[in-house]
Amino acid sequence: TEHVIDEVERALEDAIKVVKDVMEDGAILPGGGATEIELSIRLDEYGKQVGGKEALAIEAFSEALKIIPKTLAENAGLDTIDMLVKVISEHKTKGKAIGIDVSAGEPADMLERGVIEPLRVKKQAIKSASEAAIMILRIDDVIAASKLEKEKDKESGSEYEGKYGGEY
Repeated sequence: TEHVIDEVERALEDAIKVVKDVMEDGAILPGGGATEIELSIRLDEYGKQVGGKEALAIEAFSEALKIIPKTLAENAGLDTIDMLVKVISEHKTKGKAIGIDVSAGEPADMLERGVIEPLRVKKQAIKSASEAAIMILRIDDVIAASKLEKEKDKESGSEYEGKYGGEY
């Protein structure tokens, strides 16, 4: 059918773009959450050196990166906590390419299994997610500041006094 032809065409265009990205960047990364686990481990180490409020932010970012392997495990019907513990342990002992092989339901070397991602795509995904989180936090700060200002106005009685000629 025409719909199937359109889907095949779209899939081929996507595949060509991925090959183009890999050729231009000259780099691929292991899939299966291996990259996110490596970044999380490195951020945890860095956070220990920094300390203070910055360490809390680094820890939060590290935990956010673990959402990818957790989601992979959950979508594969695996125990997310058990799989995350296993994959992090094996990642530390067996190598940086260890991620979650959802087909086998176990930690494995993603490069050996052919589960790869283009560097450009991974960088853009992390950048976009980070920018979205920052935007949400800024909006949350504005809302919190607005609420605090209203509470101060209520406590001082200045919210309505003067505007409408008396207390309400």
